[in-house]
Amino acid sequence: MKFKVGDTVVVIAGKHRNETGKIIKLDKKNNRIVVEGINKVKRHVPKKKGQAGQIVEFEAGLDASNVMYLDPKTKKASRLGHSKDKDGKKQRIAKKSNTVIK
Repeated sequence: MKFKVGDTVVVIAGKHRNETGKIIKLDKKNNRIVVEGINKVKRHVPKKKGQAGQIVEFEAGLDASNVMYLDPKTKKASRLGHSKDKDGKKQRIAKKSNTVIK
């Protein structure tokens, strides 16, 4: 998985198609991504001792194949790639505009 926490992505499939947001959490083992403000679900939490029951709303995970990186230069969805700089260090690039991602 080439995504990192903080990357801005666009959803390309599902009920939240064409929505954008920042990555909050990654689960590389299960290939899942949690995006801020997208795929919100509600969970009913039962009452506990001295605490009332409540409904908690949070973002659920999306499969990594359903999102693409949002290229900051072209403002379009782009694939990610790797290249090496002058010092031989590996760096991420956006394939659509060929710009380096920091």
